[in-house]
Formats: sequence, structure tokens, C-alpha cells
Amino acid sequence: QVQLVESGGGLVQPGGSLRLSCSASGFTSDNYIITWFRQAPGKEREGVSSSRDGYTYYADSVKGRFTISRDNAKNTVYLQMNSLKPEDTAVYYCAAKYYSGPYLWGVEREYDHWGQGTQVTVSS
Repeated sequence: QVQLVESGGGLVQPGGSLRLSCSASGFTSDNYIITWFRQAPGKEREGVSSSRDGYTYYADSVKGRFTISRDNAKNTVYLQMNSLKPEDTAVYYCAAKYYSGPYLWGVEREYDHWGQGTQVTVSS
């Protein structure tokens, strides 16, 4: 059974940095996609960044500030978030699916497995 556990959220001042981790278990191969989503209060969940076998994708709102990386030996995907802004405040979720062909990385319904989320608050 696939399980995803996020960690690393917290309170940070504007301009600060955080690194989120998504620890995955239960996958039978490395051919899976991990995507970070976020949901701010009163807003829809949106795709932030995705990682698959050397390919990475970013939402325009985080390009140049966030970096996704992957350690397959540890079954962990990281989201390094720099130059954080108050509008980055949200609950961050990781989601996963096995890769089976073309997909829309930022669309929730693409994913079969979700973590419980970790709160990121950017405030002075």
C-alpha cells in the first residue's frame, strides 16, 4: 500500500526558506510521479511542482524560487522553497501515481495517492 508523508512545514518570514519532504513507501518501482500541490484558505488546490524520472515542472508562480529534487534511494522528494512570499501560505500536499503515459501534472484527478499535508505560513 502506497503511503506519502509530508514534513518540513512551519512559520517563516517573507524572504525566508523552507524545505519540504515527501517520504514515499509502498511503490514497487521508481517509475512514479510525485507532485506538490498547495491549497490556501478559500482557494482551490493548485499544482506547484512535479518530478518524474529526470523531468521537472513548475507553476509560473514559483519558477525561480522553488526547486524540486528527488532521492530515489531514500524514496523521498524534496521541495526547496526560497524567497517565500505571504501568498505562498497554504497547506502543501504531495501526490503520487505510477507513470503510464502523458498526463497533466497539475491536475488533482491524475493522482491516486495523497499525503496528509503540511502547513506553510509566510508572515512577519
